[in-house]
Amino acid sequence: MNDAPASASPGDADRDAAGQPGGEDASGGAPAHGGNGRSAHKIVITVNRHRVRVIHQGVTFADTHGALTVSETGYPDVFYFPRADVNMARLERSAHTSQCPFKGEASYFHLHTEDELIENAVWSYENPLDGVKQIAGYLAFYASHVDRIDQTS
Repeated sequence: MNDAPASASPGDADRDAAGQPGGEDASGGAPAHGGNGRSAHKIVITVNRHRVRVIHQGVTFADTHGALTVSETGYPDVFYFPRADVNMARLERSAHTSQCPFKGEASYFHLHTEDELIENAVWSYENPLDGVKQIAGYLAFYASHVDRIDQTS
């Protein structure tokens, strides 16, 4: 699982696998980027109909059957969660942002657990670039900052 936006700093870019993509292609089968033949970079967004959960310290922070799986050239897949399926009371907006040339500006959230505050553990593209509008407002979790991101049937 790509556990960081493409523009994240090397210290943020722990990359762990946490599941396989599944479901229908939300982009109609066409890559969001790289379709012009001049660039090898592609982003494909698929609707994931599997159950996907984020669990840390025994607490479920997100649980959905409506995730989007973002497959991006050079990175493991990332699950993006609808806000309605995330425990937003456990998130606190961060002042941190980053810029991705393919997706736009990412905003971040701290995650409140039972014992600690995990800084910048979650990110979102509030106003993504045109080629990836499907992820607008969805949330993604750094796999290295939580115990598990599970995908089941």
